[in-house]
Amino acid sequence: MILGLHHATFLTSDLDKSRQFYEGVLGLRIDKNRPEMSFEGVWYQITPAQQLHLMLLNNPEAGLKRPQHGGRDRHVAFAVSEMALLIERLNGAGVTYTQSQSGRLAVFCRDPDGNALEFIVA
Repeated sequence: MILGLHHATFLTSDLDKSRQFYEGVLGLRIDKNRPEMSFEGVWYQITPAQQLHLMLLNNPEAGLKRPQHGGRDRHVAFAVSEMALLIERLNGAGVTYTQSQSGRLAVFCRDPDGNALEFIVA
């Protein structure tokens, strides 16, 4: 019945700052097919059938204490082609990250709003 994951959505309190992270650091490209909505946001096309959506809305969990390691928090995992390039980009942007505690070749970081992201070599 379930065919795949179509999209994941994150709330952002500062769309410009989030776009700098997702576009500038991670290299995502905007999907221009986002319809007009009652709030600002962007859609990113990850694969032909997968997207990431950002919504400029107040975060109902603002101030919630999150675990330092993103692997111990709810997160979205992205497949990457080159871990070394990702780490170079994270370092260049001053983004803090942690290695997977399971021993897998995976890295966790947080976006500007504290959403946890995992990256695994495809």
